[in-house]
Amino acid sequence: MTFSPSPKSVRFDDAQMWVELEDGRTLGIPLAWFPRLVRATTAQREDFFLSPDGIHWDEIDEDISIAGLLAGQGDMTRPGKRAA
Repeated sequence: MTFSPSPKSVRFDDAQMWVELEDGRTLGIPLAWFPRLVRATTAQREDFFLSPDGIHWDEIDEDISIAGLLAGQGDMTRPGKRAA
């Protein structure tokens, strides 16, 4: 079992999602990795909740795990797609 730090905060700019982790790291994730976030309005992007293992958006049906982000994985809803 591997440990993934919990998310502490999330913010967005025009091209990135910035995830601050409880261990002090900040991840810069391209929005292009997550088509639902790209298509979402600013209000929809900001309407998330944090859990110990990830970030969740009910309205746009998006769930992103911290373990997946740390592994370099983007949208996993389509088989065979992997972030570069």
